[in-house]
Amino acid sequence: MNQSRPHLVVLTGAGISAESGIRTFRASDGLWEEHPIEAVATPEGFARDPERVLRFYDERRDQVRRAAPNAAHRALYALEKAGFRVSIVTQNIDDLHERAGSRDVLHLHGEILLARSSVDAQLRYPLRRGGIRLGDVCDKGSQLRPDVVWFGEAVPRYAEACDLVAEADMLLVVGTSLAVMPAALLLDQVPPDAEAILVDPEAHALAPPGVGRLALPAGEGVPQLVKHWTATGRLELP
Repeated sequence: MNQSRPHLVVLTGAGISAESGIRTFRASDGLWEEHPIEAVATPEGFARDPERVLRFYDERRDQVRRAAPNAAHRALYALEKAGFRVSIVTQNIDDLHERAGSRDVLHLHGEILLARSSVDAQLRYPLRRGGIRLGDVCDKGSQLRPDVVWFGEAVPRYAEACDLVAEADMLLVVGTSLAVMPAALLLDQVPPDAEAILVDPEAHALAPPGVGRLALPAGEGVPQLVKHWTATGRLELP
């Protein structure tokens, strides 16, 4: 461990954003109950009915803009301000980590406040207001789509995420069921001498063997850990 500037890598999932009022997909009352995955979250669905898909993500985008970072987001930034190196790998497509102040955020599944080209994934455009409409095109003349990784598509930043986890002094997992691939496999990249801890109300049921468990909501558990780490100057299981 780098005692001079400990490196915490944080893997966040839908649970941390849910505490800011952003609806999740997999909960019993989640979005998949209302919208079939194949209709709104696959390339095939976009090809069949692009207007429906664009409308679905416009609604998600409006929800993100109304939401605010919660205590867990703010605590992670507080740890960064305290001198720790904090790298966040998030499965979430919102910008709540950035709005809380975090500067090193890797979005595995894309960013809802960006549009991108349908033919060139490198062409991405900020959506400072409004959404995407049929007829909105990229610089190459192709229809814009949400900058979101859909089911059946590659996760282009997964290798970067693996490299980050492999450098960690500790891995903190927050608000994820560890059921979404390939993100769940990131735990395999934790160095042998580093510890990992899961913060989730269902942590005792979800955490794999060898992973510490803190069965609290993100907004309670993360500030509790950050307070301990800031006081001791070390990343360690409490």
